[in-house]
Amino acid sequence: MKNTKYRKYLIIGLISLITMLSCSEDILQEQPPHIITAESLYKNLEGFEAGLNGLYALVREERAGQINNGEDWLRCDVMMNGTDNLCANHRDGFAAIAEYWREKNNPFDSFNESNFNWLYRTINTANTIINRANDSEIEWAENAETAEENKTEIIAEARALRAWAYRHLAYLWGDVPIVAEEANGANIKTDWEREPVEKVWELVKSDLLFSEEYLEVDPATAGKITKGAVQHYLAELYLLLDEPDSALYWANKCINTPEYELITDRYGVKANEAGVPFMDMFYDGNSNRSEGNTESLWTWQYEFQTIGGGINIMRRWHISRYNDIKISGKTPLEITVERGGRPRARMALTKFAIDLYEPQDDRASNHALRKYFILKDANGNDTGVADVLPSGRSYGDTIWLNWSNPITFETKSRKDWPFSRKWDWATLADVTGAGQFNDQVYIRLAETYLLKAEAQMKLGDNQGAAETINIIRRRSNATEINAGDVNIDFILDERSRELVLEEQRRYTLLRTGKWLERTTMHNLNGGQYVTERDRLLPIPQDAIDANLSVPMEQNPGYE
Repeated sequence: MKNTKYRKYLIIGLISLITMLSCSEDILQEQPPHIITAESLYKNLEGFEAGLNGLYALVREERAGQINNGEDWLRCDVMMNGTDNLCANHRDGFAAIAEYWREKNNPFDSFNESNFNWLYRTINTANTIINRANDSEIEWAENAETAEENKTEIIAEARALRAWAYRHLAYLWGDVPIVAEEANGANIKTDWEREPVEKVWELVKSDLLFSEEYLEVDPATAGKITKGAVQHYLAELYLLLDEPDSALYWANKCINTPEYELITDRYGVKANEAGVPFMDMFYDGNSNRSEGNTESLWTWQYEFQTIGGGINIMRRWHISRYNDIKISGKTPLEITVERGGRPRARMALTKFAIDLYEPQDDRASNHALRKYFILKDANGNDTGVADVLPSGRSYGDTIWLNWSNPITFETKSRKDWPFSRKWDWATLADVTGAGQFNDQVYIRLAETYLLKAEAQMKLGDNQGAAETINIIRRRSNATEINAGDVNIDFILDERSRELVLEEQRRYTLLRTGKWLERTTMHNLNGGQYVTERDRLLPIPQDAIDANLSVPMEQNPGYE
């Protein structure tokens, strides 16, 4: 049964959907002042900045919660879950696929379809900005920069975000249609063809190389993509293209930028509290570069009760349901700010991921990886509500979480499971609220170091790779390694230790050819079902059906 709700949008340009900022002149001849159209908006620099704000709002949907057909889900779940270090726990959204695969991963799935459409909406918005910026009638303001410089920077920013969207499409679906023009009612197409993924990556490379030349190292406006983020993506792309010398060049260019620097000392809002330097950059009030986070290459902005501020649900999707833990028939633990807020635990760390750490590694301390709770009275809990004492327990006692046995299909819905604290956030104004509003680091320099180490290894410089990795390990008090320890599996293990719940792990494993092997080996709730077919997602059936003039091929194994 086809989902007709989306078909009308797909027919209008197939997948380059019309957005509110891209209206046909044939449809809207008059432009009352209270109606915003592409024609009325894109007249000057201020209008293009507003258009970019809308584009960033689309990008930030990656971490925002969505409701679709009664299901609650997170877009980036597909990028992280169903891998070697994250598995399904409480089923919802993509977790429903990640623990079954097989017939659950199909062309009619609404989660896959929505993500596919979202990425093309993002591309269409970027195309609208890029195309209209070349209009000779635009009034480009001359401020600290010339009119030509303002125009070029607008285009560079939009092209960087277009590359970001095509990167997602290429990793998730492989061959996809390439859309480079603004979609509107006057250029409807029903004969789209999927371009080879190699051509998609060429477009990504072209956009990134252009953007890198014109973007700022440290933009004045928080939330904008930086030159360093683009250099980081170029390093990753050249690794994918098996050009490690170019990957090393771009990684070094980013790392050697003076404004970008690893956090190695305590700083910011919790500097005087117990903690570790590794975690400071994740605290609300610390994540932006203006707040002291020199490690951030791109920080996404979310603001509480602010128009355009947005919401994300990273914490809710990952934190274990500690408030449902039962001890002696009671559920003792209150939901508090210190404990991270309201949890739902749709994706959980695998036992493999938890066991990767050495005991002294700061990234495995309770500051970074929640392994226990302390029972607290009303004065101890920031909500002023006391925990309920189980029989034989006292305030001050420790409740340990349990990862002695892995999460499997039979033992899922674990409530007493350890979890990463990178996205802890709540407010006393609404401690049980579903969303969170803290600014979040999206790309940081530590990952660039690990890309550099991978390039060095591929170039045969294992000693250099070990030295690069040790810069990361030293920060967290992990044991230093030597050249003989370096191989692709060690680098992937180190990426998990450093970047779990941050990196798009599926992409990393696909890029290195390790997704099937490592997911099968280490993910015991779904990994046993993945096959070669599942490296790529199915093209949504609505996209295929809307291509009325010529057939659009499905990915292998989904016919």
